[in-house]
Amino acid sequence: MEVRTTRFGVITIADDRVITFEKGLLGFSQYTKFCLLEPGEDACFFWLQSIEEPSLAFVVTDPSLFIPEYAVPIRPEQMTDLKMQRLEDAQVFVIVNKVDSTLTGNLQGPLVVNTLNRTGEQLVLAEKRWLTRHPLVKSSVQAPKAISA
Repeated sequence: MEVRTTRFGVITIADDRVITFEKGLLGFSQYTKFCLLEPGEDACFFWLQSIEEPSLAFVVTDPSLFIPEYAVPIRPEQMTDLKMQRLEDAQVFVIVNKVDSTLTGNLQGPLVVNTLNRTGEQLVLAEKRWLTRHPLVKSSVQAPKAISA
């Protein structure tokens, strides 16, 4: 399948790489089909690219790479929605943002994907321990400072 993107041009992905978020993502409920683009073998950040809207893509990561104690409580009805039999079949991602020199993850709105049937859902966690912009890692690259006249 060919996917048009504004960042990468036209890319070809296998049909079995499509992830369906039946409810869409928060703020983007009209878009339900995405693919996960891996920039390299050892990448820890990925692009979640909309198949329906070329300009819609999110940087995502597995939060356990940065916060080992992070866990998403998945309720039985969410397991049913995702048609998931076992928790081991879930892959969790969070959307990444850059705030100043820090990469942050939305730990209150994780993306849970059933790895067997490639359906996903963005959950909203009630626990206030996790932030929508939870610090993950400091960026070592600093933007140049403006020169004042």
